Amino acid sequence: MTQARIGLIGLGTMGAALALNIAEKGFPIAVWNRTTEVTRRFHAEAGALAERVIPTESLADLVAAIAPPRAIILMVPAGQAVDDQIAALAPLLDPEDLVIDAGNANFHDTNRRAAAGLPMRFLGMGVSGGEEGARHGPAIMGGGARADWDRVAPIMEAIAARAEDGTPCATWMGEAGAGHFVKTVHNGIEYADMQMIAEIYGLMRDGMAMPAPGIGETFATWNQGPLKSYLIEISAAVSRAADPLTGAPMLDVILDAAGQKGTGRWTAIEAQHLAAPIPVIDAAVMARNVSARVTERKAGEARFGAGPQPLDLALTELEAALIAGKILCYAQGFAMIEAAGRAFGWQLDLPGIARVWRAGCIIRSAMLNDMAAALAEDPSRNLVLAPFFAQRLEATIPALRRVVATALLNGHGVPALAAGLGWFDLMRTGRGTANMIQAQRDFFGAHGFDRLDGQDSHHGPWGKTS
Repeated sequence: MTQARIGLIGLGTMGAALALNIAEKGFPIAVWNRTTEVTRRFHAEAGALAERVIPTESLADLVAAIAPPRAIILMVPAGQAVDDQIAALAPLLDPEDLVIDAGNANFHDTNRRAAAGLPMRFLGMGVSGGEEGARHGPAIMGGGARADWDRVAPIMEAIAARAEDGTPCATWMGEAGAGHFVKTVHNGIEYADMQMIAEIYGLMRDGMAMPAPGIGETFATWNQGPLKSYLIEISAAVSRAADPLTGAPMLDVILDAAGQKGTGRWTAIEAQHLAAPIPVIDAAVMARNVSARVTERKAGEARFGAGPQPLDLALTELEAALIAGKILCYAQGFAMIEAAGRAFGWQLDLPGIARVWRAGCIIRSAMLNDMAAALAEDPSRNLVLAPFFAQRLEATIPALRRVVATALLNGHGVPALAAGLGWFDLMRTGRGTANMIQAQRDFFGAHGFDRLDGQDSHHGPWGKTS
């Protein structure tokens, strides 16, 4: 019997797609699912790929089916389920066997597992691209010991998406939870990118009275320029789609309450620990939370009146505003990754991360080529200061400013776009207003402050009495 090159546990949507991808690339794979019938059905429906899929009905059978030293991918829910699966495998595996958590894990859990002295090797791996990406080519972000990544890299690079230059979008990010951390920030950027697109959609729909198909055509046009990306592409598609039940635009029959699985919230929480400002992502997480409060929002509309008013904006201004917002968002995300590298001692390759995101993942975008080039010039420099993006911001910030101001004056909520603009204005202000905060802190808590003139006095006169 042919032994598998790799194993996989968990044949849900993502696990099944990833297993078929691995088999299609020529690697025999053993699979196991907690429900045996799922395993049998998966094998039966694998078609021509079934000859490279080895279905197993117990963990012991799975382990026996894989050539040692073994590698087993876990595609199970994040959290306790991963710990339980590792515990169940432990008595069956040798010390050099490798368990790979490829789910949406919190990187702190991955750090904990990496440091726990497990009786086997352990790798954390971020996988982005949804079901379609898992099946035909995701972006893969590995984290753990480099030697463990190198063992499975030939398989991961084979199944990964390819950038336009042919480079596989799969690489090692760093030790322990680095891969899952980078995937978390990817998801935070995804939240923000989607929110900004939704805000622009809202301005077209509610402020410019554009029907959904017309909005779709606009997105399709923008997808031929600097905004070319997967999210703009699918925004065009969903805007132009019709509901098969009513014939109405599909968008017009969907409840405006956005779901979330928590990775955007993890990004926002971790950014606070790292003192890394990511206001566009923060705003996107907030907006999703508000969207779920449908009853309260309706009560607010009844009390305060219908908000959005007509807008006098050009589509070219909306496009430029979205370009600026996207640059600001990604700049914040990469700055957060750089801060994490310093905090956790990871040698994170920022241009390499940008290159991995060029294909396969949800935030894939034409801009990432230029971002990779800018980060390669100086990884420690904020992306907004790179000459290419500084020039692009100079050309698009006026439109972002006009779009945000006009939207707010007319009752349109654009929290992510506004947050990006606010951050940009703070970042371009050499002398801000935090001196007032430092004076207040010294007044009520004697916290002290630094003086502009370098004098030794670090407290104000407010504590003195005449």
